[in-house]
Amino acid sequence: MAGPIRPARERVPGARVGEASLSLFPDFGNFGIVLGRAVEYVLPGRLYLVYIISYSDGSARGTQNRGRSLMNTVDRSKLVVEPLDTSVSYKARAYLALKQAITEMDIYDHRQEIRLDERQLCEALGVSRTPIREAMALLEQEGFVRSQPRRGIFVVRKTKREIVEMITVWAALEGMAARLAAERASDEEIASLRRMFAEFETGNAADHLGEYSEANITFHQTIIRLGGYSLIVDMTENLFIHLRAIRKLTIGQDNRAERSILDHQRIIAALERRDGDLAERLVREHTLGLARHVEEHCGFLD
Repeated sequence: MAGPIRPARERVPGARVGEASLSLFPDFGNFGIVLGRAVEYVLPGRLYLVYIISYSDGSARGTQNRGRSLMNTVDRSKLVVEPLDTSVSYKARAYLALKQAITEMDIYDHRQEIRLDERQLCEALGVSRTPIREAMALLEQEGFVRSQPRRGIFVVRKTKREIVEMITVWAALEGMAARLAAERASDEEIASLRRMFAEFETGNAADHLGEYSEANITFHQTIIRLGGYSLIVDMTENLFIHLRAIRKLTIGQDNRAERSILDHQRIIAALERRDGDLAERLVREHTLGLARHVEEHCGFLD
Protein backbone atom coordinates (compact mmCIF):
# COMPACT_ATOMS: atom_id res chain seq x y z
CA MET A 1 0.00 0.00 0.00
CA ALA A 2 1.33 3.44 -0.88
CA GLY A 3 2.61 5.64 1.90
CA PRO A 4 0.91 8.81 3.09
CA ILE A 5 0.87 11.97 1.04
CA ARG A 6 3.51 14.41 2.20
CA PRO A 7 2.23 17.58 3.86
CA ALA A 8 0.79 20.28 1.63
CA ARG A 9 2.65 23.51 0.90
CA GLU A 10 5.88 21.75 -0.03
CA ARG A 11 7.49 23.63 -2.87
CA VAL A 12 7.74 21.76 -6.13
CA PRO A 13 11.38 21.44 -7.26
CA GLY A 14 12.14 23.49 -10.34
CA ALA A 15 9.65 26.33 -9.92
CA ARG A 16 11.27 29.54 -11.03
CA VAL A 17 12.25 31.99 -8.34
CA GLY A 18 9.61 34.63 -7.82
CA GLU A 19 6.84 32.54 -9.35
CA ALA A 20 4.16 30.51 -7.60
CA SER A 21 4.87 26.87 -6.90
CA LEU A 22 2.33 24.06 -6.89
CA SER A 23 1.32 22.65 -3.53
CA LEU A 24 -0.49 19.36 -3.04
CA PHE A 25 -3.97 20.70 -2.45
CA PRO A 26 -7.18 18.78 -3.33
CA ASP A 27 -8.52 21.92 -4.99
CA PHE A 28 -6.15 23.69 -7.29
CA GLY A 29 -6.63 26.16 -10.10
CA ASN A 30 -4.49 27.36 -12.95
CA PHE A 31 -0.89 28.22 -12.15
CA GLY A 32 1.32 30.39 -14.34
CA ILE A 33 4.40 28.38 -13.48
CA VAL A 34 7.22 26.48 -15.09
CA LEU A 35 7.98 23.30 -13.20
CA GLY A 36 10.99 21.03 -13.26
CA ARG A 37 11.31 17.28 -12.95
CA ALA A 38 8.88 14.76 -11.54
CA VAL A 39 7.53 15.24 -8.04
CA GLU A 40 8.83 12.09 -6.41
CA TYR A 41 7.49 12.91 -2.96
CA VAL A 42 3.79 12.82 -3.80
CA LEU A 43 3.49 9.18 -2.80
CA PRO A 44 6.65 7.51 -1.48
CA GLY A 45 7.79 4.66 -3.70
CA ARG A 46 5.93 5.89 -6.80
CA LEU A 47 7.02 8.49 -9.29
CA TYR A 48 4.30 11.05 -9.90
CA LEU A 49 4.76 13.80 -12.43
CA VAL A 50 3.88 17.43 -12.87
CA TYR A 51 3.03 18.50 -16.39
CA ILE A 52 3.08 21.81 -18.19
CA ILE A 53 1.18 22.70 -21.32
CA SER A 54 1.27 26.02 -23.12
CA TYR A 55 -1.88 27.49 -24.63
CA SER A 56 -1.94 29.53 -27.81
CA ASP A 57 -2.49 32.68 -25.78
CA GLY A 58 1.01 32.26 -24.33
CA SER A 59 -0.09 31.13 -20.88
CA ALA A 60 1.24 28.05 -19.18
CA ARG A 61 -0.71 25.95 -16.74
CA GLY A 62 0.38 23.10 -14.59
CA THR A 63 -0.93 20.51 -12.21
CA GLN A 64 0.01 17.13 -10.83
CA ASN A 65 -1.11 13.89 -12.38
CA ARG A 66 -3.31 11.07 -11.23
CA GLY A 67 -5.88 13.46 -9.84
CA ARG A 68 -8.42 10.74 -9.13
CA SER A 69 -6.23 9.32 -6.40
CA LEU A 70 -5.69 12.69 -4.72
CA MET A 71 -8.85 14.71 -5.30
CA ASN A 72 -12.49 14.47 -6.23
CA THR A 73 -12.48 16.77 -9.26
CA VAL A 74 -9.93 17.18 -12.02
CA ASP A 75 -10.15 19.62 -14.91
CA ARG A 76 -9.89 17.29 -17.88
CA SER A 77 -9.29 20.14 -20.29
CA LYS A 78 -5.65 19.89 -19.20
CA LEU A 79 -3.04 17.27 -19.93
CA VAL A 80 -2.52 14.97 -16.94
CA VAL A 81 0.60 12.84 -17.31
CA GLU A 82 0.63 9.39 -15.74
CA PRO A 83 3.47 8.00 -13.60
CA LEU A 84 6.33 6.60 -15.64
CA ASP A 85 6.79 2.84 -15.71
CA THR A 86 10.50 2.24 -15.25
CA SER A 87 10.29 -1.28 -16.74
CA VAL A 88 10.11 -0.05 -20.34
CA SER A 89 12.25 2.18 -22.58
CA TYR A 90 12.23 5.97 -22.33
CA LYS A 91 10.61 6.22 -25.76
CA ALA A 92 7.83 3.79 -24.84
CA ARG A 93 7.38 5.42 -21.45
CA ALA A 94 7.03 8.88 -22.96
CA TYR A 95 4.67 7.59 -25.68
CA LEU A 96 2.39 5.75 -23.26
CA ALA A 97 2.31 8.60 -20.73
CA LEU A 98 1.50 11.23 -23.35
CA LYS A 99 -1.08 9.10 -25.18
CA GLN A 100 -2.89 8.29 -21.95
CA ALA A 101 -2.86 11.94 -20.92
CA ILE A 102 -4.18 13.17 -24.28
CA THR A 103 -6.89 10.48 -24.30
CA GLU A 104 -8.20 11.68 -20.94
CA MET A 105 -8.37 15.34 -21.95
CA ASP A 106 -11.58 17.17 -22.79
CA ILE A 107 -10.22 18.59 -26.01
CA TYR A 108 -13.46 20.10 -27.34
CA ASP A 109 -14.69 22.05 -24.32
CA HIS A 110 -12.72 25.21 -25.21
CA ARG A 111 -11.54 26.85 -28.41
CA GLN A 112 -7.91 27.45 -27.52
CA GLU A 113 -5.31 25.36 -29.29
CA ILE A 114 -3.50 22.97 -26.97
CA ARG A 115 0.22 23.26 -27.54
CA LEU A 116 2.66 20.71 -26.13
CA ASP A 117 5.98 22.30 -25.24
CA GLU A 118 8.86 19.92 -25.92
CA ARG A 119 11.26 21.44 -23.40
CA GLN A 120 8.70 21.52 -20.64
CA LEU A 121 7.61 17.95 -21.36
CA CYS A 122 11.24 16.85 -21.12
CA GLU A 123 11.46 18.47 -17.70
CA ALA A 124 8.12 17.06 -16.54
CA LEU A 125 8.86 13.51 -17.70
CA GLY A 126 12.50 13.62 -16.66
CA VAL A 127 13.81 12.46 -20.05
CA SER A 128 15.85 13.98 -22.88
CA ARG A 129 14.44 15.49 -26.06
CA THR A 130 15.08 12.34 -28.14
CA PRO A 131 12.42 10.06 -26.58
CA ILE A 132 9.96 12.96 -26.50
CA ARG A 133 10.48 13.58 -30.22
CA GLU A 134 10.20 9.87 -31.00
CA ALA A 135 7.00 9.63 -28.96
CA MET A 136 5.56 12.71 -30.68
CA ALA A 137 6.37 11.22 -34.10
CA LEU A 138 4.38 8.09 -33.22
CA LEU A 139 1.49 10.15 -31.86
CA GLU A 140 1.46 12.23 -35.03
CA GLN A 141 1.32 9.08 -37.17
CA GLU A 142 -1.70 7.97 -35.13
CA GLY A 143 -3.41 11.35 -35.53
CA PHE A 144 -3.22 12.47 -31.91
CA VAL A 145 -0.97 15.48 -32.47
CA ARG A 146 0.26 17.59 -35.39
CA SER A 147 3.51 19.51 -35.74
CA GLN A 148 3.66 22.96 -37.29
CA PRO A 149 7.03 24.41 -38.33
CA ARG A 150 8.14 27.30 -36.12
CA ARG A 151 4.97 26.97 -34.02
CA GLY A 152 5.26 23.67 -32.20
CA ILE A 153 3.22 20.52 -31.58
CA PHE A 154 -0.53 20.68 -31.02
CA VAL A 155 -3.19 18.22 -29.90
CA VAL A 156 -5.39 17.43 -32.90
CA ARG A 157 -9.01 18.50 -32.94
CA LYS A 158 -11.30 17.22 -35.67
CA THR A 159 -13.84 19.27 -37.64
CA LYS A 160 -17.54 18.60 -37.22
CA ARG A 161 -17.62 16.72 -40.53
CA GLU A 162 -14.71 14.54 -39.47
CA ILE A 163 -16.31 13.83 -36.09
CA VAL A 164 -19.61 12.80 -37.71
CA GLU A 165 -17.67 10.43 -39.97
CA MET A 166 -15.79 8.97 -37.01
CA ILE A 167 -19.02 8.43 -35.06
CA THR A 168 -20.56 6.70 -38.09
CA VAL A 169 -17.60 4.34 -38.38
CA TRP A 170 -17.71 3.69 -34.62
CA ALA A 171 -21.44 2.86 -34.91
CA ALA A 172 -20.71 0.15 -37.46
CA LEU A 173 -17.83 -1.32 -35.44
CA GLU A 174 -19.63 -1.24 -32.10
CA GLY A 175 -22.74 -2.70 -33.72
CA MET A 176 -20.68 -5.64 -34.96
CA ALA A 177 -19.12 -6.00 -31.52
CA ALA A 178 -22.61 -6.10 -29.95
CA ARG A 179 -23.65 -8.90 -32.32
CA LEU A 180 -20.53 -10.86 -31.37
CA ALA A 181 -21.04 -10.13 -27.67
CA ALA A 182 -24.55 -11.60 -27.85
CA GLU A 183 -22.95 -14.84 -29.02
CA ARG A 184 -19.73 -14.86 -27.01
CA ALA A 185 -20.05 -12.89 -23.77
CA SER A 186 -20.76 -14.71 -20.53
CA ASP A 187 -23.92 -14.08 -18.51
CA GLU A 188 -21.80 -12.38 -15.84
CA GLU A 189 -20.16 -10.06 -18.37
CA ILE A 190 -23.56 -9.00 -19.70
CA ALA A 191 -24.86 -8.56 -16.15
CA SER A 192 -21.95 -6.21 -15.46
CA LEU A 193 -23.37 -3.86 -18.11
CA ARG A 194 -26.63 -3.56 -16.21
CA ARG A 195 -24.83 -2.90 -12.94
CA MET A 196 -23.06 0.09 -14.49
CA PHE A 197 -26.34 2.02 -14.54
CA ALA A 198 -28.06 0.69 -11.42
CA GLU A 199 -27.65 3.99 -9.54
CA PHE A 200 -29.12 6.00 -12.44
CA GLU A 201 -32.28 3.95 -13.02
CA THR A 202 -34.26 6.23 -10.69
CA GLY A 203 -33.93 9.06 -13.19
CA ASN A 204 -31.17 11.02 -11.48
CA ALA A 205 -28.67 10.94 -14.33
CA ALA A 206 -29.15 14.66 -15.03
CA ASP A 207 -28.13 15.44 -11.44
CA HIS A 208 -24.92 13.42 -11.73
CA LEU A 209 -23.79 14.09 -15.28
CA GLY A 210 -20.10 13.63 -14.53
CA GLU A 211 -20.58 10.16 -13.07
CA TYR A 212 -23.11 9.18 -15.71
CA SER A 213 -20.85 10.38 -18.52
CA GLU A 214 -18.02 8.14 -17.29
CA ALA A 215 -20.41 5.18 -16.97
CA ASN A 216 -21.70 5.85 -20.49
CA ILE A 217 -18.18 5.87 -21.94
CA THR A 218 -17.27 2.69 -20.06
CA PHE A 219 -20.43 1.00 -21.36
CA HIS A 220 -19.48 1.54 -25.00
CA GLN A 221 -15.88 0.50 -24.42
CA THR A 222 -17.08 -2.67 -22.70
CA ILE A 223 -19.33 -3.65 -25.60
CA ILE A 224 -16.36 -3.30 -27.93
CA ARG A 225 -14.30 -5.52 -25.63
CA LEU A 226 -17.05 -8.13 -25.13
CA GLY A 227 -17.19 -8.68 -28.88
CA GLY A 228 -13.95 -10.58 -28.40
CA TYR A 229 -12.26 -9.39 -31.60
CA SER A 230 -8.95 -7.64 -30.99
CA LEU A 231 -9.10 -6.14 -34.49
CA ILE A 232 -12.27 -4.21 -33.60
CA VAL A 233 -10.61 -3.04 -30.38
CA ASP A 234 -7.57 -1.86 -32.33
CA MET A 235 -9.64 -0.11 -34.99
CA THR A 236 -11.61 1.86 -32.42
CA GLU A 237 -8.64 2.78 -30.23
CA ASN A 238 -7.61 5.91 -32.10
CA LEU A 239 -11.22 7.00 -32.55
CA PHE A 240 -11.78 6.82 -28.82
CA ILE A 241 -10.09 10.10 -27.86
CA HIS A 242 -12.57 12.03 -30.01
CA LEU A 243 -15.64 9.90 -29.25
CA ARG A 244 -14.96 10.14 -25.53
CA ALA A 245 -14.61 13.92 -25.63
CA ILE A 246 -17.74 14.43 -27.76
CA ARG A 247 -19.87 12.06 -25.69
CA LYS A 248 -18.81 13.85 -22.52
CA LEU A 249 -19.44 17.27 -24.03
CA THR A 250 -22.92 16.47 -25.38
CA ILE A 251 -24.35 14.17 -22.69
CA GLY A 252 -26.00 17.07 -20.87
CA GLN A 253 -27.59 18.53 -24.01
CA ASP A 254 -31.13 18.03 -25.27
CA ASN A 255 -32.09 15.51 -22.56
CA ARG A 256 -29.53 13.06 -23.95
CA ALA A 257 -28.63 11.46 -20.61
CA GLU A 258 -32.18 10.28 -19.87
CA ARG A 259 -32.71 9.04 -23.42
CA SER A 260 -29.40 7.20 -23.45
CA ILE A 261 -30.33 5.29 -20.28
CA LEU A 262 -33.41 3.91 -22.04
CA ASP A 263 -31.33 3.01 -25.08
CA HIS A 264 -28.77 1.23 -22.90
CA GLN A 265 -31.47 -0.77 -21.13
CA ARG A 266 -32.84 -1.97 -24.48
CA ILE A 267 -29.35 -2.92 -25.66
CA ILE A 268 -28.65 -4.87 -22.48
CA ALA A 269 -32.01 -6.65 -22.72
CA ALA A 270 -31.19 -7.72 -26.30
CA LEU A 271 -27.81 -9.05 -25.17
CA GLU A 272 -29.44 -10.93 -22.30
CA ARG A 273 -31.80 -12.59 -24.80
CA ARG A 274 -28.79 -13.38 -27.01
CA ASP A 275 -30.49 -11.58 -29.88
CA GLY A 276 -27.49 -10.52 -31.95
CA ASP A 277 -29.52 -8.93 -34.76
CA LEU A 278 -31.42 -6.68 -32.37
CA ALA A 279 -28.37 -5.83 -30.27
CA GLU A 280 -26.45 -4.78 -33.37
CA ARG A 281 -29.30 -2.63 -34.65
CA LEU A 282 -29.92 -0.92 -31.32
CA VAL A 283 -26.25 -0.11 -30.75
CA ARG A 284 -25.87 1.23 -34.28
CA GLU A 285 -29.01 3.40 -34.03
CA HIS A 286 -27.99 4.67 -30.59
CA THR A 287 -24.56 5.81 -31.80
CA LEU A 288 -25.89 7.25 -35.05
CA GLY A 289 -28.18 9.34 -32.87
CA LEU A 290 -25.05 10.98 -31.49
CA ALA A 291 -23.89 11.69 -35.06
CA ARG A 292 -27.21 13.40 -35.82
CA HIS A 293 -26.97 15.44 -32.63
CA VAL A 294 -23.45 16.63 -33.50
CA GLU A 295 -24.59 17.52 -37.02
CA GLU A 296 -27.53 19.56 -35.74
CA HIS A 297 -26.27 21.13 -32.51
CA CYS A 298 -22.47 21.31 -32.57
CA GLY A 299 -21.80 24.12 -35.01
CA PHE A 300 -19.10 25.42 -32.67
CA LEU A 301 -16.88 22.57 -33.92
CA ASP A 302 -16.53 24.21 -37.36
